[in-house]
Amino acid sequence: MYVVIFRATTKQLDASYSKTAEDMRRLALEEYGCLEFLSVCEGEQEIALSYWTNEEDIQRWKQDSRHLAAQKYGQDKWYKSYSVEIAEIKRSYHYPAKK
Repeated sequence: MYVVIFRATTKQLDASYSKTAEDMRRLALEEYGCLEFLSVCEGEQEIALSYWTNEEDIQRWKQDSRHLAAQKYGQDKWYKSYSVEIAEIKRSYHYPAKK
């Protein structure tokens, strides 16, 4: 399993940001095989974690024309800066244990 870690310093988040973020989350989950997508904002900091079974699905999602348009809009309007890291999860623990 893989995780995409998106970290950003935001400028101004507005209603169009909220709608676009919701659309991108739905796109990842429904069309590209994302397993889970979580995000939190605190002050100017945003962190989003998305979980995937393989790198190919991550790459396909990244190259989707709707996602590319959202990235461009984010660079122009919503974010001062951001970084993306992709990591492979080697081990995972849960409490209570999953059945």
